[in-house]
Amino acid sequence: MTRILYLLSLLLTTALSAQTDKKKWDVSAPEGLPYTDVAFTLTEGTWMNLDVSPDGKTIAFDLLGDIYTMPIGGGDATCIRSGIAWEVQPRFSPDGKQLLFTSDAGGGDNIWVMQADGAKPRQGTTESFRLLKSSAWMPDGQYFVARKHFTSTRSLGAGEMWLYHLSGGDGIQLTKRKNDQQDVNEPQR
Repeated sequence: MTRILYLLSLLLTTALSAQTDKKKWDVSAPEGLPYTDVAFTLTEGTWMNLDVSPDGKTIAFDLLGDIYTMPIGGGDATCIRSGIAWEVQPRFSPDGKQLLFTSDAGGGDNIWVMQADGAKPRQGTTESFRLLKSSAWMPDGQYFVARKHFTSTRSLGAGEMWLYHLSGGDGIQLTKRKNDQQDVNEPQR
């Protein structure tokens, strides 16, 4: 019995020691193998999300986890958000001055907001377990709806719509998923 208690105490001490030594993971500062930035030029893309500014002059789109803007008539794209974090689904505010987007920069998919030129990015939601995606502005520009994703044994999972104020907070649940298999689709404006 003494040996068993000794082994249990040794295991518990080792586990607690490993927890306190563990650094907080940062998606923008990966550890392990070194990586190299690669420059390339494209004239088309696929699996992109796109939004048109309210004045109809600019499009915002994502490509390979970065966010760009360009004139709607064509021309060169301007990268307004790039880096290691995966950032997608840009959505113009009703006045065209801001963009909502999904980013994993905080450690999991949350909704972020920035000025339409990419300045002043900040995390708008703080979900720590479920993934938030597919945001859509409310007409007043003060609130947005996002899809909170739930999974169980099936990888596709199901979602619920949640309402958030632009200043942050926990959000308000708008819809409830029927079960862990049937989805509610995406919020649309």
